[in-house]
Amino acid sequence: MRMLKKWLGICAGFLVIWITPLENLHAETDKVITGAGAHFAWVIFDSLKADLESVSGRTIKLHGRNSTLGMGCNAGIKTALQNSPDNETFGFVCCPLSDEEVTSKKLKVYPIALEPVYVVVNQANPINDISEEQVRAVMRGDVINWKELGGADEPIVLVARLHCKKRPGHWKTILPDAPLYRQKRLNVKSAADMVQRISDFKSSFGHIGSTWEFGPDSRLKVLSVNGFMPTPENLKLKRYPFYRELSAVTDYHPSVDVLDIIHEVQTGPAFRKIAVKYNLLPLQNAQVHDR
Repeated sequence: MRMLKKWLGICAGFLVIWITPLENLHAETDKVITGAGAHFAWVIFDSLKADLESVSGRTIKLHGRNSTLGMGCNAGIKTALQNSPDNETFGFVCCPLSDEEVTSKKLKVYPIALEPVYVVVNQANPINDISEEQVRAVMRGDVINWKELGGADEPIVLVARLHCKKRPGHWKTILPDAPLYRQKRLNVKSAADMVQRISDFKSSFGHIGSTWEFGPDSRLKVLSVNGFMPTPENLKLKRYPFYRELSAVTDYHPSVDVLDIIHEVQTGPAFRKIAVKYNLLPLQNAQVHDR
């Protein structure tokens, strides 16, 4: 009998050794909240990750560093809709969503900030300011040489990234539909490609969101439009005309922790510093939008 009790004790010990790590692994998995989506909104969440984990008491895993690797607005929406009690998720997008899309996909939208869309040229270009109508004329192909804008006698190399074509806002604040853009242009698939092409060609002309780390090697210059730089103040006063709305998205049943994370991004003091860094206009009265 003593021998039997001894063996039972040994077996129980081994059982505890094997089961405990599995329980811990499951517990750790339960603590993770996943967020994914467009790079420009990802920058905000990634910059605030430590604060968001502190507020929620949860580990947050974020995807969206590179939109060309399957991460973008569509991935953000898909991730949001994968939410469940044992797999808490949310998404983030860099384009406003239409009422129809929000309703049909059963989404909740949480506005975060307006992001200016920069009009950019190569640093070697002497032009520093351009009118709103001149921007549109270049994009349409009505103006194709820099001399028409007071620059050198060189053809304008138009670089465009016309993503999320079915959604409103973003580059559509310049021209409302892709067919309106000049057909003879360089199309790029990512913001990184935009930076590279503008840096490569001295006579280039393009557009990019402000929430981007340009780095010391990029040779971009941001133009003022109608004499106004793309600042939060000029967005607020409607002096700067080109922008897009960055938002978080969830399904109809986000957890309390997910809501705490999003609310901290919308209203937390740490976000104000990020907004200043990237020229973002926080949406002060941000509320959830669902239809």
